[in-house]
Amino acid sequence: FPGHMTKTLRLMEKEIRNVDCVLQILDARIPLSSLNPEIERITAGKPHLYVLNKADLADPEITKQWLAYFTSAGAGCIAMDSKQRGRATATKSLIEKELSALMERRRNRGMVGAAIRVMIVGIPNVGKSTFINKVAKKKSAKAGDRPGVTRGKQWITVDQGLELLDTPGILWPKFEDETIGLHLAFTGAVRDAIMDVETLACHLILLLAQRKPEALTARFKIIPEEGMSGWDLLEAGARKRGFLISGGEVDLERMANILLDEFRAGKMGRITLELPEDLEREEDDHGTA
Repeated sequence: FPGHMTKTLRLMEKEIRNVDCVLQILDARIPLSSLNPEIERITAGKPHLYVLNKADLADPEITKQWLAYFTSAGAGCIAMDSKQRGRATATKSLIEKELSALMERRRNRGMVGAAIRVMIVGIPNVGKSTFINKVAKKKSAKAGDRPGVTRGKQWITVDQGLELLDTPGILWPKFEDETIGLHLAFTGAVRDAIMDVETLACHLILLLAQRKPEALTARFKIIPEEGMSGWDLLEAGARKRGFLISGGEVDLERMANILLDEFRAGKMGRITLELPEDLEREEDDHGTA
Protein backbone atom coordinates (compact mmCIF):
# COMPACT_ATOMS: atom_id res chain seq x y z
CA PHE A 1 0.00 0.00 0.00
CA PRO A 2 2.14 2.92 -1.29
CA GLY A 3 2.63 5.97 0.92
CA HIS A 4 0.97 8.33 -1.56
CA MET A 5 -2.26 6.30 -1.27
CA THR A 6 -2.28 6.69 2.52
CA LYS A 7 -1.71 10.42 1.98
CA THR A 8 -4.65 10.53 -0.46
CA LEU A 9 -6.99 8.86 2.05
CA ARG A 10 -6.06 11.53 4.61
CA LEU A 11 -6.64 14.20 1.97
CA MET A 12 -10.11 12.82 1.23
CA GLU A 13 -11.00 12.68 4.93
CA LYS A 14 -10.03 16.35 5.22
CA GLU A 15 -11.65 17.61 2.02
CA ILE A 16 -14.93 15.65 2.25
CA ARG A 17 -16.29 18.43 4.49
CA ASN A 18 -15.67 20.98 1.73
CA VAL A 19 -17.55 19.20 -1.09
CA ASP A 20 -21.24 18.82 -1.92
CA CYS A 21 -21.13 15.58 -3.87
CA VAL A 22 -18.88 12.60 -4.58
CA LEU A 23 -18.47 11.34 -8.12
CA GLN A 24 -16.83 7.91 -8.14
CA ILE A 25 -15.60 6.62 -11.48
CA LEU A 26 -15.82 2.86 -11.92
CA ASP A 27 -14.63 0.57 -14.69
CA ALA A 28 -17.78 -0.63 -16.50
CA ARG A 29 -16.13 -4.03 -17.06
CA ILE A 30 -15.62 -4.57 -13.31
CA PRO A 31 -18.00 -2.24 -11.41
CA LEU A 32 -17.86 -4.31 -8.24
CA SER A 33 -14.09 -4.76 -8.09
CA SER A 34 -13.44 -1.09 -8.90
CA LEU A 35 -15.75 0.06 -6.07
CA ASN A 36 -13.18 1.06 -3.44
CA PRO A 37 -14.46 0.27 0.10
CA GLU A 38 -12.10 2.85 1.63
CA ILE A 39 -13.60 5.57 -0.57
CA GLU A 40 -17.12 4.37 0.27
CA ARG A 41 -16.29 4.60 3.99
CA ILE A 42 -14.84 8.11 3.81
CA THR A 43 -17.56 9.52 1.56
CA ALA A 44 -20.57 7.92 3.27
CA GLY A 45 -23.30 10.47 3.93
CA LYS A 46 -22.58 12.59 0.86
CA PRO A 47 -24.75 12.42 -2.29
CA HIS A 48 -23.16 9.95 -4.70
CA LEU A 49 -22.91 9.81 -8.45
CA TYR A 50 -21.29 6.80 -10.12
CA VAL A 51 -19.85 6.91 -13.62
CA LEU A 52 -19.42 3.55 -15.35
CA ASN A 53 -16.46 4.55 -17.47
CA LYS A 54 -15.03 2.65 -20.46
CA ALA A 55 -18.57 1.49 -21.26
CA ASP A 56 -17.52 1.12 -24.90
CA LEU A 57 -15.38 -1.85 -23.76
CA ALA A 58 -18.16 -3.45 -21.68
CA ASP A 59 -21.18 -5.56 -22.64
CA PRO A 60 -24.00 -3.01 -23.13
CA GLU A 61 -26.73 -5.30 -21.78
CA ILE A 62 -24.81 -5.97 -18.57
CA THR A 63 -24.04 -2.25 -18.24
CA LYS A 64 -27.82 -1.61 -18.23
CA GLN A 65 -28.12 -4.06 -15.34
CA TRP A 66 -25.43 -2.18 -13.39
CA LEU A 67 -27.11 1.16 -14.07
CA ALA A 68 -30.35 -0.25 -12.65
CA TYR A 69 -28.47 -1.69 -9.66
CA PHE A 70 -26.87 1.61 -8.61
CA THR A 71 -30.05 3.58 -9.28
CA SER A 72 -32.07 1.18 -7.12
CA ALA A 73 -29.52 1.75 -4.34
CA GLY A 74 -30.44 5.45 -4.37
CA ALA A 75 -27.41 6.79 -6.24
CA GLY A 76 -27.09 8.59 -9.55
CA CYS A 77 -25.42 6.55 -12.26
CA ILE A 78 -24.36 7.15 -15.86
CA ALA A 79 -22.42 5.01 -18.35
CA MET A 80 -19.87 6.68 -20.59
CA ASP A 81 -16.63 6.49 -22.47
CA SER A 82 -14.48 9.37 -21.27
CA LYS A 83 -12.97 9.80 -24.73
CA GLN A 84 -16.28 10.47 -26.45
CA ARG A 85 -17.70 13.95 -26.77
CA GLY A 86 -21.13 15.19 -25.82
CA ARG A 87 -21.59 13.55 -22.39
CA ALA A 88 -20.27 16.41 -20.24
CA THR A 89 -23.66 18.15 -20.24
CA ALA A 90 -25.46 14.94 -19.27
CA THR A 91 -23.05 14.40 -16.38
CA LYS A 92 -23.47 17.97 -15.13
CA SER A 93 -27.25 17.54 -15.26
CA LEU A 94 -26.96 14.37 -13.16
CA ILE A 95 -24.82 16.17 -10.59
CA GLU A 96 -27.44 18.92 -10.36
CA LYS A 97 -30.19 16.32 -10.03
CA GLU A 98 -28.34 14.55 -7.20
CA LEU A 99 -27.89 17.87 -5.41
CA SER A 100 -31.34 19.31 -6.10
CA ALA A 101 -32.28 19.45 -2.39
CA LEU A 102 -29.04 21.21 -1.49
CA MET A 103 -29.45 23.65 -4.37
CA GLU A 104 -33.01 24.42 -3.23
CA ARG A 105 -31.76 25.27 0.28
CA ARG A 106 -29.09 27.50 -1.23
CA ARG A 107 -31.65 29.35 -3.34
CA ASN A 108 -33.81 29.88 -0.27
CA ARG A 109 -30.81 31.43 1.48
CA GLY A 110 -30.03 33.63 -1.50
CA MET A 111 -26.87 31.71 -2.51
CA VAL A 112 -27.82 31.43 -6.17
CA GLY A 113 -24.30 31.83 -7.51
CA ALA A 114 -22.56 29.36 -5.21
CA ALA A 115 -20.66 26.71 -7.17
CA ILE A 116 -21.32 23.01 -6.64
CA ARG A 117 -18.12 21.37 -5.44
CA VAL A 118 -17.63 17.75 -6.49
CA MET A 119 -14.90 15.36 -5.38
CA ILE A 120 -13.78 13.02 -8.19
CA VAL A 121 -12.52 9.68 -6.87
CA GLY A 122 -11.65 6.22 -8.15
CA ILE A 123 -9.04 3.51 -8.48
CA PRO A 124 -5.84 4.02 -10.53
CA ASN A 125 -6.11 4.02 -14.35
CA VAL A 126 -9.92 4.20 -14.36
CA GLY A 127 -9.98 7.41 -16.43
CA LYS A 128 -10.58 10.16 -13.86
CA SER A 129 -8.28 12.76 -15.39
CA THR A 130 -9.50 12.12 -18.94
CA PHE A 131 -13.08 12.42 -17.67
CA ILE A 132 -12.34 15.74 -15.95
CA ASN A 133 -10.67 17.15 -19.06
CA LYS A 134 -13.75 16.30 -21.14
CA VAL A 135 -16.18 17.80 -18.63
CA ALA A 136 -14.05 20.91 -18.19
CA LYS A 137 -13.41 21.06 -21.97
CA LYS A 138 -9.74 21.83 -21.35
CA LYS A 139 -6.61 19.93 -20.40
CA SER A 140 -6.69 20.59 -16.66
CA ALA A 141 -5.73 17.17 -15.28
CA LYS A 142 -2.82 14.94 -16.25
CA ALA A 143 -4.01 11.81 -18.02
CA GLY A 144 -2.26 8.56 -18.93
CA ASP A 145 -2.90 4.91 -19.77
CA ARG A 146 -1.09 3.63 -16.71
CA PRO A 147 -1.93 3.77 -12.99
CA GLY A 148 -0.51 6.49 -10.79
CA VAL A 149 -0.41 9.55 -13.09
CA THR A 150 -2.27 11.95 -10.77
CA ARG A 151 -0.22 12.54 -7.61
CA GLY A 152 -1.88 15.41 -5.72
CA LYS A 153 -5.19 17.20 -5.37
CA GLN A 154 -6.20 19.93 -7.79
CA TRP A 155 -9.34 22.03 -8.10
CA ILE A 156 -10.69 22.53 -11.61
CA THR A 157 -13.34 25.16 -12.34
CA VAL A 158 -15.71 23.93 -15.05
CA ASP A 159 -17.84 27.07 -15.01
CA GLN A 160 -19.34 29.42 -12.41
CA GLY A 161 -21.68 26.69 -11.21
CA LEU A 162 -19.34 23.68 -10.96
CA GLU A 163 -15.93 22.97 -9.43
CA LEU A 164 -14.22 19.56 -9.49
CA LEU A 165 -11.64 18.27 -7.04
CA ASP A 166 -9.35 15.77 -8.77
CA THR A 167 -7.70 13.23 -6.44
CA PRO A 168 -5.08 10.53 -7.11
CA GLY A 169 -6.34 7.03 -7.83
CA ILE A 170 -6.14 4.73 -4.83
CA LEU A 171 -6.55 1.05 -4.08
CA TRP A 172 -7.12 -0.39 -0.61
CA PRO A 173 -4.57 -2.02 1.71
CA LYS A 174 -5.79 -5.61 1.43
CA PHE A 175 -8.03 -7.51 -0.99
CA GLU A 176 -10.13 -9.88 1.10
CA ASP A 177 -11.26 -11.61 -2.10
CA GLU A 178 -8.56 -12.80 -4.53
CA THR A 179 -11.03 -12.38 -7.41
CA ILE A 180 -11.11 -8.61 -6.87
CA GLY A 181 -7.33 -8.39 -7.05
CA LEU A 182 -7.31 -10.42 -10.27
CA HIS A 183 -10.02 -8.31 -11.90
CA LEU A 184 -8.13 -5.13 -11.06
CA ALA A 185 -4.98 -6.64 -12.58
CA PHE A 186 -6.84 -7.78 -15.74
CA THR A 187 -7.92 -4.20 -16.47
CA GLY A 188 -4.58 -2.57 -15.64
CA ALA A 189 -5.51 -0.90 -12.33
CA VAL A 190 -2.66 -2.83 -10.68
CA ARG A 191 0.80 -2.62 -12.21
CA ASP A 192 1.69 -5.73 -14.24
CA ALA A 193 5.13 -5.81 -12.62
CA ILE A 194 3.74 -7.04 -9.29
CA MET A 195 2.29 -10.27 -10.69
CA ASP A 196 3.56 -12.98 -13.03
CA VAL A 197 2.05 -12.13 -16.41
CA GLU A 198 1.58 -15.76 -17.49
CA THR A 199 -0.28 -16.66 -14.29
CA LEU A 200 -2.45 -13.55 -14.66
CA ALA A 201 -3.25 -14.43 -18.29
CA CYS A 202 -4.16 -18.01 -17.28
CA HIS A 203 -6.73 -16.66 -14.82
CA LEU A 204 -8.12 -14.25 -17.44
CA ILE A 205 -8.39 -16.79 -20.27
CA LEU A 206 -10.14 -19.27 -17.96
CA LEU A 207 -12.66 -16.60 -16.93
CA LEU A 208 -13.24 -15.65 -20.56
CA ALA A 209 -13.82 -19.33 -21.40
CA GLN A 210 -16.59 -19.34 -18.79
CA ARG A 211 -18.15 -15.92 -19.50
CA LYS A 212 -17.42 -15.20 -23.16
CA PRO A 213 -16.11 -18.34 -24.92
CA GLU A 214 -17.16 -17.02 -28.33
CA ALA A 215 -14.65 -14.17 -27.92
CA LEU A 216 -11.79 -16.66 -27.58
CA THR A 217 -13.02 -18.57 -30.62
CA ALA A 218 -13.36 -15.43 -32.75
CA ARG A 219 -10.04 -13.88 -31.76
CA PHE A 220 -7.75 -16.85 -31.13
CA LYS A 221 -9.57 -19.77 -32.83
CA ILE A 222 -9.76 -21.52 -29.44
CA ILE A 223 -12.78 -23.71 -28.73
CA PRO A 224 -12.84 -24.12 -24.93
CA GLU A 225 -13.67 -27.64 -23.80
CA GLU A 226 -14.79 -28.84 -20.38
CA GLY A 227 -11.87 -29.62 -18.12
CA MET A 228 -9.35 -27.36 -19.90
CA SER A 229 -7.15 -25.39 -17.50
CA GLY A 230 -5.99 -21.82 -18.03
CA TRP A 231 -2.58 -23.13 -19.05
CA ASP A 232 -4.21 -25.46 -21.62
CA LEU A 233 -6.17 -22.56 -23.11
CA LEU A 234 -3.15 -20.25 -23.15
CA GLU A 235 -1.05 -22.92 -24.90
CA ALA A 236 -3.82 -23.56 -27.45
CA GLY A 237 -4.00 -19.86 -28.22
CA ALA A 238 -0.23 -19.62 -28.61
CA ARG A 239 -0.20 -22.51 -31.09
CA LYS A 240 -3.07 -21.00 -33.12
CA ARG A 241 -1.18 -17.70 -33.32
CA GLY A 242 2.07 -19.46 -34.20
CA PHE A 243 3.91 -18.20 -31.12
CA LEU A 244 6.67 -20.83 -31.11
CA ILE A 245 10.24 -20.75 -29.87
CA SER A 246 13.22 -23.04 -30.54
CA GLY A 247 12.42 -26.73 -30.30
CA GLY A 248 8.77 -26.17 -31.16
CA GLU A 249 7.81 -25.04 -27.65
CA VAL A 250 5.09 -22.43 -27.32
CA ASP A 251 5.95 -18.89 -26.25
CA LEU A 252 3.49 -18.55 -23.35
CA GLU A 253 4.87 -15.19 -22.22
CA ARG A 254 4.19 -13.64 -25.63
CA MET A 255 0.70 -15.14 -25.71
CA ALA A 256 0.02 -13.87 -22.19
CA ASN A 257 1.02 -10.31 -23.09
CA ILE A 258 -1.03 -10.40 -26.30
CA LEU A 259 -4.11 -11.68 -24.45
CA LEU A 260 -3.94 -8.95 -21.79
CA ASP A 261 -3.24 -6.20 -24.35
CA GLU A 262 -6.11 -7.28 -26.64
CA PHE A 263 -8.57 -7.61 -23.75
CA ARG A 264 -7.69 -4.16 -22.37
CA ALA A 265 -7.93 -2.56 -25.80
CA GLY A 266 -11.33 -4.09 -26.52
CA LYS A 267 -10.07 -6.10 -29.50
CA MET A 268 -11.87 -9.18 -28.20
CA GLY A 269 -15.20 -7.39 -28.22
CA ARG A 270 -17.26 -5.77 -25.47
CA ILE A 271 -16.78 -7.92 -22.38
CA THR A 272 -17.95 -7.43 -18.78
CA LEU A 273 -16.38 -9.68 -16.16
CA GLU A 274 -18.88 -8.99 -13.34
CA LEU A 275 -22.68 -9.03 -13.08
CA PRO A 276 -24.91 -7.57 -10.36
CA GLU A 277 -26.01 -11.13 -9.54
CA ASP A 278 -22.38 -11.85 -8.52
CA LEU A 279 -22.83 -9.33 -5.71
CA GLU A 280 -26.17 -10.83 -4.71
CA ARG A 281 -24.60 -14.31 -4.68
CA GLU A 282 -21.76 -13.01 -2.52
CA GLU A 283 -24.23 -11.48 -0.05
CA ASP A 284 -26.12 -14.80 0.09
CA ASP A 285 -22.88 -16.63 0.80
CA HIS A 286 -22.09 -14.27 3.69
CA GLY A 287 -25.63 -14.59 4.96
CA THR A 288 -25.43 -18.38 5.17
CA ALA A 289 -21.90 -18.51 6.57
